[in-house]
Amino acid sequence: MADIFAAGGKSSLDNVLYKNEVTILGIGNVILRDEGFGVRVAEYLDKHYEFPESVQIVDGGTLGIELTQYVTGTEKLLVIDSINGGAEPGTTFRFHNDDVMEHFQDKLSAHEVGIQDVLGLLTVTGHKIPDVVVIGAQPYDVEAGVELSDGMMELLPQMVEQALKELKNWGIEPRKREAAEKMNYNTVAEAFPLRGRWQS
Repeated sequence: MADIFAAGGKSSLDNVLYKNEVTILGIGNVILRDEGFGVRVAEYLDKHYEFPESVQIVDGGTLGIELTQYVTGTEKLLVIDSINGGAEPGTTFRFHNDDVMEHFQDKLSAHEVGIQDVLGLLTVTGHKIPDVVVIGAQPYDVEAGVELSDGMMELLPQMVEQALKELKNWGIEPRKREAAEKMNYNTVAEAFPLRGRWQS
């Protein structure tokens, strides 16, 4: 946290590396099966759709405060996650703006703690993101492994459609790729370039 503020009191957040109008952030641990759901959905979106230059897709993995440099300055943030809301496996969730921080008050997982810290930091430094939406689903299986459970795999297309719906509400309608890359959900997701800014 020592490098957040530069000399003279000016926040170094004013000089972030990546600044996009819209950020799609997939978070989770891909070596704990369904915990990696958010990353897998983001990966699917990247491989199957072409987005305008104003949109970046970020593999947040289990990063914490380090994510600040990727979301500072964005006007609209879509977070996709495996959400342990104490519900039946497969239950889907959507949180918007104030509901997001209320959800993260429970600090349900390490990466959610990270998102809470990032959003809190941006708020207190005057860089609050105007529009934040979190979508996700209750996991079936979070044991060690890189493949999604059958139940979560069935939910993946539904979550992709939900993400596209959220983006459409923001005026973003990506174009479907004619020849989408084949997905392999049985391996650890490799870092894939999104205009050179995919972070794994």
